[in-house]
Amino acid sequence: MLNKYAELVVKVGVNIQKGQVLIVHAPIETAELTRLIVAKAYEAGAKYVIVEWDDEEVTRIRYEKAADDTFDYYPQWLADSMVHFAEEGGAILHIKVPNPELFRGIDSAKVSRAVKAAAVARKEYSVYTRNSRISWSLIKAPTRAWADKVFADLPAEQRIDAMWEAIFKMVRVDKDDPVAAWRDHIAKLKTWQDRLNAKSYKSLHYRAPGTDLRVELPEGHIWRGGGGENEKGVYFVANMPTEEVYTMPHRTGVNGTVKSTMPLNLNGRLVEGITMTFENGKVTAFDAESGREHLTTLLETDEGASRLGEIALVPHNSPISNLNRIFYNTGIDENASCHFALGSAYPVNLEGGTKLTNDELVARGANVSLTHVDFMVGSAELDIDGELPDGTIEPVFRKGNWAE
Repeated sequence: MLNKYAELVVKVGVNIQKGQVLIVHAPIETAELTRLIVAKAYEAGAKYVIVEWDDEEVTRIRYEKAADDTFDYYPQWLADSMVHFAEEGGAILHIKVPNPELFRGIDSAKVSRAVKAAAVARKEYSVYTRNSRISWSLIKAPTRAWADKVFADLPAEQRIDAMWEAIFKMVRVDKDDPVAAWRDHIAKLKTWQDRLNAKSYKSLHYRAPGTDLRVELPEGHIWRGGGGENEKGVYFVANMPTEEVYTMPHRTGVNGTVKSTMPLNLNGRLVEGITMTFENGKVTAFDAESGREHLTTLLETDEGASRLGEIALVPHNSPISNLNRIFYNTGIDENASCHFALGSAYPVNLEGGTKLTNDELVARGANVSLTHVDFMVGSAELDIDGELPDGTIEPVFRKGNWAE
C-alpha cells in the first residue's frame, strides 16, 4: 500500500517530469514513505530529489528557547533559494501533518509573528504556487501525535494503523489501480466544475444554524476542481485528498454571519466554534468557543486577512465526511465539508488572473493577503441558493448535498 501511495503522489500529485528537480518536505516520522517517494521520483526521471526533514520537537524548542526579538526573522537567503528553485521549474511535495497540540502553552503572538515573517520573506516564491506556475502537492501520512489525537478512542497500539487505513481510503490507494481511480475522480469533479462555470452565478446564499451569509462572485470568476496545469501545461493535483470545487468570492461582496462546523488547526493551535460577521466583505465581529486569541492574530495579519479569498463546495455525503471523524488537519477536514478561506484568493480562479498584478487583482474583486486559512462550514443542515445573471434564484445545495 505504501508503494502504491508513493507511486500515486509522484505520478498524479506532483506529476514529476523527466529532468525535473523535486523537493520533498517531510516529517522525520514519515521516513519510510519518504524514501519510497524518492525512489519513485527517480524512476519517473527526476534529475535530483532533495528531502527537507521536519522535526516538530525542534520547532517547539525554538518557541521555548529563542529570544523574543527573533520571531520576526526569516532567512531571506532561504526564501531566495526557493525562488531560484521555482525559476528552474522544480516541483515541491509537502507531507503536511501539523500536530494540533504542538504549540499548547506557547504564546500565540510568537507563532503568528514567525508565520508572518516567513510569509513576507517568501512573498515572491508564493507567486509561483498561487498562480500554479510550478507543480506542488500536499499529502498526508500518520505521525504519533496526530494519530493519538484523531483516534484517541482506540488502544494506543492501533492508532497509527487506523490512520493509515483512513488515509489509504481517502486517497483511493485501496483501489486496484489508484492512478486510474484518480483519473475517474478528477473527471467527476470536472463535471461539477463545468456545471458551475456554465451557471456563472452572481452570488450564493448560505443558510444553516448560525449561518446566514450572502457571497457575491466577481465577474469572470472560474470554478476549479481536482487539479490543474502548471505554466508548462503539466497537470498536477495540489491537495491529496481532494473532494472540492472552488472559486473566489468578491472581496467586498460578503455580508452576513457564518458559524464554523469543525475545529480549525491553525498552525498547531486549535480554534473551535468560530463565528464571524461580515459587512461589505470585511470581518466586523468575531468570536470563538476556544482559541479566540489565535483567530485574533490571524485576522490582524494584514488588511486582506479579514476578508474571504476562497469558497469551496463539498457534499456532506462524500468519502471523507462519511468516515464520520474529525482529523484536526485542514487538508483533510476541508475535503469533508464546504469551506471558506480567509486571506488570499487564487488568481487561477479569475479569467486572466495569473497575468495580473496584486493591484489589478484587487480591482477585479480578488482578495490579496499574506495568509490563506480555510475553515469549515459544511454540515447536513447547510442549504445554498445561487443567483443567476438574470436574477433567478435556484438551489445549489440542499441538506448538505448537491441539489441535482
